[in-house]
Amino acid sequence: MSDVVVALSLDEALGALSDYPDATVLAGGTDLMVEVNRGLRRLSHVVGVSKVPELREWSIADDRVVVGGGVTYTEMMATPLADAAPALAQAARTVGSPPIRNAGTLGGNLGTASPAGDTLPVLAALNAEIVVVGPDGERRMGLDDFMVGVKRTSLRPGELIVRAEMDRPQGRQEFLKIGPRNAMVISMAGLALVADHDARAVRCALGAVAAGIPRAREAEAWVAERIDWDNDAGVDHAVAAEFGQQVAAASAPIDDHRSSAAYRRHAVGVLATRALKRAFAQGGSSDA
Repeated sequence: MSDVVVALSLDEALGALSDYPDATVLAGGTDLMVEVNRGLRRLSHVVGVSKVPELREWSIADDRVVVGGGVTYTEMMATPLADAAPALAQAARTVGSPPIRNAGTLGGNLGTASPAGDTLPVLAALNAEIVVVGPDGERRMGLDDFMVGVKRTSLRPGELIVRAEMDRPQGRQEFLKIGPRNAMVISMAGLALVADHDARAVRCALGAVAAGIPRAREAEAWVAERIDWDNDAGVDHAVAAEFGQQVAAASAPIDDHRSSAAYRRHAVGVLATRALKRAFAQGGSSDA
């Protein structure tokens, strides 16, 4: 039987992790308990953090959005947080059923570090910094440095995911994914796209089509030069189609039981074309 500590503050959580550096952190448990129930994980020590108030905090500034690791998908969907980070709300809306969204958290999605994690492309597209705290104090890192492989992170023993701090660009944000059905499905291919009108930049991050969460940086740079940033003129169909092809080329999918690599590559290109058109439809220059 596992030893379980239910932390009531951030200090208590960090103290428990200091005592048991190999402990498993439990928030909503929506990913972890599947593995436990299937006999894929054995737990010796567990630190429950769902009652830690510091992890449930979020804040909005003119150019920044901060979301605590314990904020649930349901909370991400609610205004005003959804207005400040609409792609994050769109991603949260696609996760599981209402009970799953009520329990699952941003920190849990980060900690699981699955390439199919729905919020992760959004964090990458919004240039998020992941903030962790542990025995050596606070560390900040981008998603590329945090997620170092499939279900592998750079968390050190005793560290806890505290929050994500992300940009709040002036422009539309889109999150799209595809699965074998319309709801309660693990992504076969996903994508987050952000139009940053102040920087005259497009950011596009991919989910479930590589070992990590890659940015399609060459496609981003190419399309940014072909956007009429001064006029709300939309995007030419040929430009959107070529952007989709370039994004597809930036993916590195695999064949598995959910989909073939070829289908994933095609799907993420279609999603990129669609997201770009939506982001620059009439009215796209306003803050979404």
